[in-house]
Amino acid sequence: MSFATLLNCGSTVTAMTEPPRPPGDDNRNDPTRPFDPYAANEPTSASAPPPPPDGPPTAAPSGYEPPPDPPTGYGTPPPHYGYQQQRPPGHQFGASQDDRTWILVAHFGGPAGILVGLGLGGWIAPLIALLARGNQSPVVRTEAIKALNFQLLWALVGLIGWATICLGIGFVIMTLAALVAIIFGVVAGVKAINNEPYNYPMTVNFIK
Repeated sequence: MSFATLLNCGSTVTAMTEPPRPPGDDNRNDPTRPFDPYAANEPTSASAPPPPPDGPPTAAPSGYEPPPDPPTGYGTPPPHYGYQQQRPPGHQFGASQDDRTWILVAHFGGPAGILVGLGLGGWIAPLIALLARGNQSPVVRTEAIKALNFQLLWALVGLIGWATICLGIGFVIMTLAALVAIIFGVVAGVKAINNEPYNYPMTVNFIK
């Protein structure tokens, strides 16, 4: 074997025993580098970042106004829109709920006083309504005075019947006075519940 042949064999052994390069080496032609199928899509360190997908925001053209927001409700319907507004209780009297209560006390209290007071106490409840609420509410004063005048008249008639009961006719007078005071007092109370004005018949205006 010649000397030149030994030199060639030595160089071949040196090339075969070269150690592998460390990971991260940028030499893509290195046969010892692991195969990466996604390496072609990886950006390099010197490449610029890709632009955003939608691009930079564009300014709205001059004179552009956004459309108005849709309405959130139907609002207040115009008058007489498919229905008629109901009047509150006591509208015809122009009275509040408290006033209506005292009006019912004045009218229905008369018959109740007749039954409890043996034909002579029908005026007590209208007088209480007049003193308790008459100064604050004109409508209560008006209705209480109506009931008070009527019950006062028939209480006087009943008192005459009590005074003449010994004559025999007094019992008839007392019974008639009690029936009249009870019947028309109930009628007036029912009219007040239905918000209908009512004037007592057979009455005298003792109080105005």
